[in-house]
Amino acid sequence: MPLKVIISGASSGLGRALAQHYAGLGATVGLIARRQDLLETLSAELSGASTYVADVRDALSIQAVAQDFMQRYGCPDIVIANAGISRGTLTEYAEDSKVFENILTTNVTGMVNLFQPFIVAMRTSGRGSLVGIASVAGYRGLPGGGAYSASKAAAISYLESLRVEMHGKGVSVITICPGYVVTPMTANNPYRMPFILTAEDAAGKIARVIGNKTLFAVIPWQMAIVARVLKLLPDFLYDWLFAKAPRKPR
Repeated sequence: MPLKVIISGASSGLGRALAQHYAGLGATVGLIARRQDLLETLSAELSGASTYVADVRDALSIQAVAQDFMQRYGCPDIVIANAGISRGTLTEYAEDSKVFENILTTNVTGMVNLFQPFIVAMRTSGRGSLVGIASVAGYRGLPGGGAYSASKAAAISYLESLRVEMHGKGVSVITICPGYVVTPMTANNPYRMPFILTAEDAAGKIARVIGNKTLFAVIPWQMAIVARVLKLLPDFLYDWLFAKAPRKPR
């Protein structure tokens, strides 16, 4: 039977590439995003795609999406929480407080909202994978990116908690931490992005991680080394190295 896959943030970037990848394998894909025009364009390119215009911050709308998808196709095999936003932020600016809130709500609460309505069905069937797209940015706090780093660090910890909760129930919880990927989110970064991947390459690597049920992965492997080194740096050395590092624009 073909795979049944739910993907949030599917209208552009990595989510779009993941949708194309799984549709290319013959999967039935449920695509969630806020931008109807982009979703409709993508849907026209794919077979076996159902589109849902919804915001992951709105738990009720995501519950309605889940109910519709499961009524039509049954319990999904894979649910990928990919929706995310990133902007440069600085705590000293009062106007950035709302930006902090939006980033945290989308990147963390949005992941919870997406997974929640599928868990009982997956646990009952004793199968399925819940996949969270976190980031290497969650390993250390990046200057100028406090909201994004905080959201991805929170996502990593949340996914670990959920993984333990699902242990022995047949449901895999997979944490994926990409490095830099060519997407609209990285288009305006004013600094060199080492080991950057195209969205298509990243999607292929992520799909292999999911297929292998690897519980935690950093892609590409080079960024796994960079992330581990940064994590092990003493605070005084990390601060000295990154205090004057280029920052994402506000």
